[in-house]
Amino acid sequence: MKIKKSTIIRTIILIITLVNLILNAIDKSPLPISNDTVNDIVSSIAAVISSLTAWWYNNSFTKPALAADEVMEQLKGADDDA
Repeated sequence: MKIKKSTIIRTIILIITLVNLILNAIDKSPLPISNDTVNDIVSSIAAVISSLTAWWYNNSFTKPALAADEVMEQLKGADDDA
């Protein structure tokens, strides 16, 4: 079984965003920008996008994902009966 490229990319983006937020919290400049307002806006946008992306892909909203969840639950039920 192989990890999908999209999973790796989302994880990297999330890690970069979290590091950026931590650096902001300790008053370090993660980006070479002297304007604090621009830095805060960029950090906030990156945090929102990466958080929503991680949330979306870890929850089932699409019809295929919901169907896969049902199949998984049926398979789990079959394992319990054995």
